[in-house]
Amino acid sequence: MSIETLVETAVKTKRDPRYDILFEPVQIGPVRAKNRFYQVPHCNGAGYKYPNTVAAMRGMKAEGGWGVVNTEFCSIHPVGDPSPTGHARLWTDADIAPNALMVEAVHKNGALAGCETVITGVYSHNRDSREISLSPSPYPSPLGDFPSVARALDRNDIKNIRRWHKQGVLRAKKAGFDIVYLYLCHGISILHDFLSPRINHRTDEYGGSLENRLRLTREVLEETRDAVGDKCAIAIRLSLDDVLGDEGLSREEGREAMHMLAEAPDLWDLTAGAVDSITSRFEKENWLEPWLSFVKSVSSKPVVAVGRFTSPDTMASMVKRGLIDFVGAARPSIADPFLPKKIEEGRLDDIRECIGCNICLASQMMVTPSRCTQNPTFMEEWRRDWHPEKVTIGHSSSSILVVGGGPAGLEAAHILGKRGFQVSLAEARKELGGHLLPVTRLPGLSEWLRVRDYRLGQLQKLTNVEIFLDSQLDAEQILTFGFDHVVLATGSHWRRDGIGRRHVLPIPTNENAVVLAPEQIMAGCEVRDRVIIFDDDHYYMGGILAEVLAKRGHAVTIVTPTPLVSSWTSVTFDQTLIQTKLIELGVEIRTNMDLATIEGDHVTLSCVFTGRKTPIAAGSVVMVTARESNDALYNALMGPNENVPPELKSLAKIGDCLSPGILAQSIYSAHRYGREFDVATPPLAKLERLLLD
Repeated sequence: MSIETLVETAVKTKRDPRYDILFEPVQIGPVRAKNRFYQVPHCNGAGYKYPNTVAAMRGMKAEGGWGVVNTEFCSIHPVGDPSPTGHARLWTDADIAPNALMVEAVHKNGALAGCETVITGVYSHNRDSREISLSPSPYPSPLGDFPSVARALDRNDIKNIRRWHKQGVLRAKKAGFDIVYLYLCHGISILHDFLSPRINHRTDEYGGSLENRLRLTREVLEETRDAVGDKCAIAIRLSLDDVLGDEGLSREEGREAMHMLAEAPDLWDLTAGAVDSITSRFEKENWLEPWLSFVKSVSSKPVVAVGRFTSPDTMASMVKRGLIDFVGAARPSIADPFLPKKIEEGRLDDIRECIGCNICLASQMMVTPSRCTQNPTFMEEWRRDWHPEKVTIGHSSSSILVVGGGPAGLEAAHILGKRGFQVSLAEARKELGGHLLPVTRLPGLSEWLRVRDYRLGQLQKLTNVEIFLDSQLDAEQILTFGFDHVVLATGSHWRRDGIGRRHVLPIPTNENAVVLAPEQIMAGCEVRDRVIIFDDDHYYMGGILAEVLAKRGHAVTIVTPTPLVSSWTSVTFDQTLIQTKLIELGVEIRTNMDLATIEGDHVTLSCVFTGRKTPIAAGSVVMVTARESNDALYNALMGPNENVPPELKSLAKIGDCLSPGILAQSIYSAHRYGREFDVATPPLAKLERLLLD
């Protein structure tokens, strides 16, 4: 960081006594957490390849007041190699020092550091290590379509698992971690594979009864206790219910498993289901509570559980009612690393609440360092020296006009105002929010409006930012205002001509055909049955419009060139839920099909493989293909020679006006503009240097 003054817009006030319970210290075996805020293990897409990036990110959580900060799952042996996805690693002693970077960053700010030590089983692809995956019984890899089958462990393999786990926790201990884990959930670890009746078909003492399926866990726990002694606490992360019906661990068996191991660990980290990070479209805050009613009657050890907690009232209620001892969080700690401090200082309005969009998880699944819609500084703490609560003061008294009050415009105005510039924000509509306003009225997406609400709340605290609603501006008006700088955040619109991934030219369309854009459907326009939705975007919009129209009583067919509806939502973990919903609503699904032509009363589909044509009746067609920037105002200001007009010192585009993309990218674009504005030479992002043995 340069010698420029750092400005922090926090105004400390007194904590509401209702939340005092959240700041009580809690003993975890031999270690003591300073409060009840517990960042559970969560992925970040970076892992062992980006040790400085991960250390800075985890350290920021500790600075923000989290009492415990954990790694993501940490592979402790090459036989459990989850590559190519990002993960921590403790395979050899050479991995100790990179992990110690995180421990030091967390300890520096008074938090405990935990390591989710794990040997993966059937989950392992072992694409880097090329080891054969291990499993209680022969079982094909459940990840994607990778053609591999894990082999069954023999007794010598089981001894090795115990030995390797002990070596892993010893390395975690040497790295300075305060908590080590036994991981029995999410279908990821070998211990969970043994627990699961779906995977464990053994007939020896390690299979069959629940007691037998827990035998390896007990043995590993004993050796872990022997390895760490009184230096580290031991946590068990347990699935109380695999939510797989008769195939997986049932709720009854999950309860019995916890009863059998009740006092064995120092802490229980509880969850349910193979995937406990469902989007807000399908799961709301505190979704796990129905599974937690019994846990404190079974064990006296402290309990942590997640629930995408964003409300301090819900957090305090869960503790006061004796359901949990620690407020577990992954996504909320990403959206706002300073959530605990803001509660402690009575600054609830300053909390950036998680919207549950799962872009953080999508990045992990795409094998890239993660990102966050609400918090554009996430995973940029080391690379760009970005702090979620601090910015550098500007060097000039420049006046800036931001045109457009959608997500990008609000973010740019917020950061520019926070840096001390004189900012005017002009929005053509009578309400701020841009495209978020109709989107957040779609089924399940109301929490996405938190993107607007947080930024609007911050802007209202800045006296150097003025907001003008109902202000449609043209180029001539803008140039007469006398602003030094203008930045356009005028958004984008959906195309209706069919151009997108599949088509580089417009789809041939009869002039009598009714062709609509998503904006028209969201505005409630009339449509004629049968409605054909052509989804070549593959994110949430095509599927959710099919849901909306089906619920309005229309006959709907969704057509997509991909094998799945809303296929990109596979990486946000809700594709299966989306397609299931549409099937239940009676929506006809045509996958692997292209839209070839649009006639007056029908459309012609073509198979993406054979080109075979199929006509189907159509009263209306909704195009969900690609978006186009609303850059007419920018082009008018630049003129035919594409030069910044002499009346302005600079003219810029941000967000969808610059390039349509996901919401997180739009906000990141605006945030970066706000930070780098008036900086002569913005620094390049730092790169990790990997040292090869």
